[in-house]
Amino acid sequence: MAARPSRAERAHLTREQILDTAERLFAEHGVFAVSNRQISEAAGQGNTAAVGYHFGTKTDLVRALIRRHAVQTEVLRCRMVAAAEGATDVRTWVSCLVRPVTDHLAELGGPTWYARFGAQVMADPVLREVMSEEALSTPCLQRIITELDRCLPHVPAEVKEERDRMAGLLIVHVCAERERALADDSPTPRATWQEAGSGLVDALVGLWTAPTTTR
Repeated sequence: MAARPSRAERAHLTREQILDTAERLFAEHGVFAVSNRQISEAAGQGNTAAVGYHFGTKTDLVRALIRRHAVQTEVLRCRMVAAAEGATDVRTWVSCLVRPVTDHLAELGGPTWYARFGAQVMADPVLREVMSEEALSTPCLQRIITELDRCLPHVPAEVKEERDRMAGLLIVHVCAERERALADDSPTPRATWQEAGSGLVDALVGLWTAPTTTR
C-alpha cells in the first residue's frame, strides 16, 4: 500500500496545480480578467480562497510564476555564460540572452503558456516592473548586460537603453506569437524553438549594431 502524502507534499502539489492553472488562464485571458476564485475552481480546489491562502495577492501569484521559470532559465543561462567566458563579440552575448529563453520553452514540451503569460504581464505597467525586477536580479543576466555594454562602446548610452527595451519586447512577443501559433496548430516561420532562437539572435545583433542617427 502506497504511503499517504504528507501535509507538506499535499501543499506542494496544490501550489503546483494552482501555478499551472493560473499560467494557462492568464495566458489565454489576461491577468486581470481572471479572478483568484476562478483559478482555485479551475485547479480543482474545494476552497475557492486557495490562491490567497497559498500565494497571497494576485501580484504575489504572478511573481511566483515568474520565479518558477526564471530559476530554470537561469540555469541554462549560466551554463552559456560560463562557456562564453572571454568572448568579445556581440553575437555570443546575444545568444546567451536569447537561447536560454527559447531552449527553456523547448524543454517544457507542449503545449506551453509561459511566453503568452509573459506578454500579458509586459502589457501591464505594474506587473511589467515585477517581471523586470525578477529578471534583472539574476547574476548571469547582469553579466550578459555588462558584456553587451562592453561590446558596444560606440553606441551612446541613451541609444543602448532604447535598444535594450526594444530587445526585451522583441524576445517576449516573438516567443508569445510562436507559442500562440503552436497552440492554434498554425504555421510558424521557424520549425523549432531552436531555430526561432537563431532568428531572434540574428535580429537582435542587427538591432544593437545598427548605425545610430544623430538627429
